Amino acid sequence: MTKISDKKVLITGGANGIGKLLGEKCLKEGASELVIWDINEKNLQATTEEFVKKGFTVHPYLVDVSDLEDIKRAATLTLSEVGRIDILFNNAGIVVGKNFHEHSHEEIEKTIRINVLGVMHVARCFAGEMIKQKSGHIVNIASAVGLLANPKMSVYAGSKWAVLGWSESLRLEFEDMDGDLHVTTVCPSYIKTGMFEGVEAPILAPLLDPDDITDQIIKAVKTNEIEVKAPWSVHLIPILRGIMPTRLFDLVVGKGLNIYNSMANFVGRPAKEAVPEKEKKEETEK
Repeated sequence: MTKISDKKVLITGGANGIGKLLGEKCLKEGASELVIWDINEKNLQATTEEFVKKGFTVHPYLVDVSDLEDIKRAATLTLSEVGRIDILFNNAGIVVGKNFHEHSHEEIEKTIRINVLGVMHVARCFAGEMIKQKSGHIVNIASAVGLLANPKMSVYAGSKWAVLGWSESLRLEFEDMDGDLHVTTVCPSYIKTGMFEGVEAPILAPLLDPDDITDQIIKAVKTNEIEVKAPWSVHLIPILRGIMPTRLFDLVVGKGLNIYNSMANFVGRPAKEAVPEKEKKEETEK
């Protein structure tokens, strides 16, 4: 069982959305210190001030997780100023929401840098100390789209498939080591936070409430669960893909349950919540 009480927690993309909720809930669970990494300076400052006013200890760092050198810089500072991290939430991520041929090369590069390389590099910075101390927990926010294809999500889906495979492999490596080392992979469907504004919820997969899904994640950390899939229907995807011919799966599940059409009217985060132009390098994974 992973205890959150008296532990040091780091959350990437922790100044907004489910990252912020996870941070607040860890603090309420008794986490001794919360480290927030985020690219949005305004949100970072506001969230830090909000938590500090409630009597919590928070360490904010302005970090671009698409930039390896910035990750290493921030990790070095974090380890020297805060000390080793007990629980890491790899939460930061972005989605573009276009057909593949409509993506610019820059959008493809940015998505992979944040959603895949950023996740791996951040974990690499803190995994060593966890292994050395023989304790630690890494939580990787993947996606239900890491389990199936979806139109207008090709690059995003590719990034989440990568995270899912890497996260599971990391779990197996941790479990083969001496100590209390754990990895939890989270595969949620669409969450009502604004990042997927305009999506049409598939049949049997209603939009997830941020408070509910973060409760599930916190519970999973405390009980060392291997994975979190939400809603319940996400558990069926690997089974149905395994037993159905691809064309039948496309027809019955992809089209029949409105999964393949769910991004048809995607618009993304409302303009009033958009990240300032100079900070449009990273958003919070929702």
